[in-house]
Amino acid sequence: MTVRPRVKICGLTRPADAALAVSLGANALGFVFWAKSPRAIDPRAAREVHADLPPLVSRVGVFVNASPAEVADVVGVAGLDVAQLHGDEPVEAFAGIGARIVKVAALERDTDVDDVMTWPSHVMPLVDAVDRTLRGGTGRVADWALAARVAAVRPILLAGGLTVENVGQAMAMVRPWGIDVSSGVEDAPGIKSPARLRAFFERLAMVAGEDQ
Repeated sequence: MTVRPRVKICGLTRPADAALAVSLGANALGFVFWAKSPRAIDPRAAREVHADLPPLVSRVGVFVNASPAEVADVVGVAGLDVAQLHGDEPVEAFAGIGARIVKVAALERDTDVDDVMTWPSHVMPLVDAVDRTLRGGTGRVADWALAARVAAVRPILLAGGLTVENVGQAMAMVRPWGIDVSSGVEDAPGIKSPARLRAFFERLAMVAGEDQ
């Protein structure tokens, strides 16, 4: 039986896109707090985007090599539940920021898998396509074979080029606890496509129902 993973829609900048994502079944909303990203948003603007949405939907902030103090400040201002660390940050430095932790896992070789297996259980690995310049949102597919090895042992989020065309294959091969999609449901960076969002969730439901 294929179980539908939890879904995070990332790179949000508009209240209408966030509301539609939640209405379709998104479990988490992602906001990028990295100035070099085309999807970057101000913390106060992010709070306005999600202010009227249900409280049980997780609000996630994406950070790249920000200090623990900077992350903690944004967590408070933007009203975040989760901090997604997408750089080279030492995860142990972020224990007191007032949010749960997701940490990007750069999987390029077998030893990278071994390293992720040693992470603390309270840190959720996110497997994305490795790009040490753009840091995500590239539309490139992650290494699903390595991701599947980690997912067989501990829950992971799978990101990296997920679209309506390939998400079923990704679910079957990796079996992630959750998936993270951004560019695959966009008209332009930070501007989500209602048609692509609907098609993506319809595809998830279809794949999850095939074995039922």
